[in-house]
Amino acid sequence: MEIPENIQEQLNQFQQLQQQAQAVGMQVQNVEIQIQETEKALEELKKTDSSTEVFKQAGTLLIKVDYDDALADMEDKLETLELRKQTMSRQEERVMKKLEEMQATIQAAMQGMGQ
Repeated sequence: MEIPENIQEQLNQFQQLQQQAQAVGMQVQNVEIQIQETEKALEELKKTDSSTEVFKQAGTLLIKVDYDDALADMEDKLETLELRKQTMSRQEERVMKKLEEMQATIQAAMQGMGQ
């Protein structure tokens, strides 16, 4: 039994959406790792006092920075990463919902074909 062209097109779109969902999922995981690393660095920075020398990596160099500036930069970075994670998680949810809807549509079409 040959699959009609419109159903084949829906299947192709479904596969593309699956790939998109996988890519977004990987991006969310990467941001989560960055959040964990930033939280750990911030935690370690807060264990020290403001007289501690702090260095920031810039490419292959380490540059001495002001303690308060480093603290503010880390907190800003953490906030930005958390916002990015929220945005990407919402995107992932939308893609997954669309996948479920497409799957139901394709299944209904395939069942209709079989009858």
